[in-house]
Amino acid sequence: MHVPDQYLNDPVSVTTAALAGAVVVGAAVRARRDGVRAPHPATIGATTAAVFGLQMLNYPVAAGTSGHLMGGALAAALLGPAWGLLSVTVVLVVQAVAFADGGLTALGTNTLLMAVVGVLVGWGVGRAAVALARRRSAAEPDPRVVGPVAAAAGGAAGVVVAAGVFVGLYAVGGTVGVPLGTLTARMLGVHALIGLGEAVITGAVVALVAAVAPAALALTARDGLPARTGGWAPAGVLAGIAGVSALALSSVASAAPDGLEATAQAVGFAGAARDHALAGLPLADYGEAGGVLLGVAGAVGVVACVALAAALAAALNRPRAAVGR
Repeated sequence: MHVPDQYLNDPVSVTTAALAGAVVVGAAVRARRDGVRAPHPATIGATTAAVFGLQMLNYPVAAGTSGHLMGGALAAALLGPAWGLLSVTVVLVVQAVAFADGGLTALGTNTLLMAVVGVLVGWGVGRAAVALARRRSAAEPDPRVVGPVAAAAGGAAGVVVAAGVFVGLYAVGGTVGVPLGTLTARMLGVHALIGLGEAVITGAVVALVAAVAPAALALTARDGLPARTGGWAPAGVLAGIAGVSALALSSVASAAPDGLEATAQAVGFAGAARDHALAGLPLADYGEAGGVLLGVAGAVGVVACVALAAALAAALNRPRAAVGR
């Protein structure tokens, strides 16, 4: 659900940028306060890379329509809501700036939909599912079981809610008049199907991480923070997922338009999109514009995501005494 420039008018785009920016700053402040309890830097970097790689895997959901991972629930399940939100934001920035994926003026909208809504709804639904499992069990539920199921539920919910939020934004500031009833039905219908794919992918990845390090799941931790020790094991799993997805599996991903693009074509506002300002860069559209192999573009994206996430982790986890020097 990467919104291009000019699907929404300038006032709405500015508003979403302000809202998303405020939440991202709040997440950074919260992440800073976590201090030594923050996720392991290797897990932060690898989670960010995995979300990027998995977003390259469009899967068919209906005739002529595909979906891809949003990743909010996945990042939150592994890192907690603050670092999960920052992780997905890094992915969106890399996609918009390096690959012309998602408009520059729409970056705030995409951050609001996929990072803010995706993470917070995914986290809220997932934590509610974990709490329900605890109430129904005399013993502490096994995170290797409840974690993937709860994360999957959060992933499905996050996709549908984000689609609904887009419809609300379009109702306020859509640049082309369309029947809102038709838009709502199509957006929620196709994204309900995409949400099923989100649930499967999110649950599978969380299950793999939980299999090697159950304590690495923030979603099932009592305090909502993953164990910082042993961060290299889950990071290794996530790095492998990122590499396989971005370098290999991306070449067999569906080429059909995603749910938002297909809806825009069917309802009649696809033509409102403005060409991306960076569409001429060699890696635009993941290398298609510059004749770069998709796997090479994927590798660049994975490395960029790891580097930016690691730099952010280093900055926010720096000892407080060193900040003012």
